[in-house]
Amino acid sequence: MAQRVREVMTTAPVMVSMGTPVSQVAVLMRDEGIDAVLVTEGGRLRGLVTDRDLTVRILAEGGNVSDRNVGEACGSELACVAPDDGIDRAVHLMGARALRRLPVIENGRAVGIVTLGNLAAVECVADSAPGDLERR
Repeated sequence: MAQRVREVMTTAPVMVSMGTPVSQVAVLMRDEGIDAVLVTEGGRLRGLVTDRDLTVRILAEGGNVSDRNVGEACGSELACVAPDDGIDRAVHLMGARALRRLPVIENGRAVGIVTLGNLAAVECVADSAPGDLERR
């Protein structure tokens, strides 16, 4: 069973800069089939924005969204984990802060993202008896 975040995280997360127009981010999410992107500035992680953030923080305010950038949709508080952190740390942070995803940071740079889906897959495998996966 996987014990470290690096064993379950999604590598090569989609990243955009703070000044990226929200319309471009929405198209990127649609085309990539994802619901969140990491937001960077000068190569450093500055936030995470979800499709819900775009809806609640940008679209719900009304007005011309073509002048809005993704930096305006980012939350101000960001919880992260490191690749060598234990999965239990990711589970604890997600539970304590009601999060669905956590950026994975190494040496100040985003290297991945771990989601509830990643962790659920680990739990599913751990709970399976040998041979169960072939029958699913």
